[in-house]
Amino acid sequence: MIQFIAILVLAYLLGSIPSGLIVGKVFYKTDIREHGSGNLGGTNTFRTLGVKAGLAVTLADILKGTLATALPALLAVDMHPLLAGVFAVIGHTYPIFAGFRGGKAVATSGGVILCYEPLLFITLVLAFFISLYISKYVSLSSMIAGVVGVLYVLIDGIFHKWDFPLFIVIILMASFVIYRHRTNIKRILNKTEPKIKWL
Repeated sequence: MIQFIAILVLAYLLGSIPSGLIVGKVFYKTDIREHGSGNLGGTNTFRTLGVKAGLAVTLADILKGTLATALPALLAVDMHPLLAGVFAVIGHTYPIFAGFRGGKAVATSGGVILCYEPLLFITLVLAFFISLYISKYVSLSSMIAGVVGVLYVLIDGIFHKWDFPLFIVIILMASFVIYRHRTNIKRILNKTEPKIKWL
């Protein structure tokens, strides 16, 4: 039980590492929470600090989820890896190291999927960039990727085999991502949501 709790706490703490805040303050002397959307995730980092910083933060946020999901295997503890991954996502969204103001759970959720089901991760990345190329909305593309994830697991369950833990987690993650983007949805409907210009 102690090992079980320790992994969940460690996964949360890993998720809580504020990549955007660290990159912004250390390399750019900027607190990105005071700029753009005020969000600590990769999207606001791209907008506020540029491509290099945005890529660094996005990759770091993905790796947080991947490492947290791998903890049960790395520490030889009998725990479903997705449980640890979920705690990393919670940590990323409500980080103890940044006043519980974190990102929108997209990259870290992707990192969880990368560790657990790499083919699904690749599918989500493709869905994200296809949507981004068409719409130019990062927020919309993130939500569409979440929906594609749910459909992927549903179709895989019908035609191959059911992975109920993954199905439940994907539904939770997709719902959470959409919930965290609720203000973006309003801006998209009002046509005030910023579009990317590099794709």
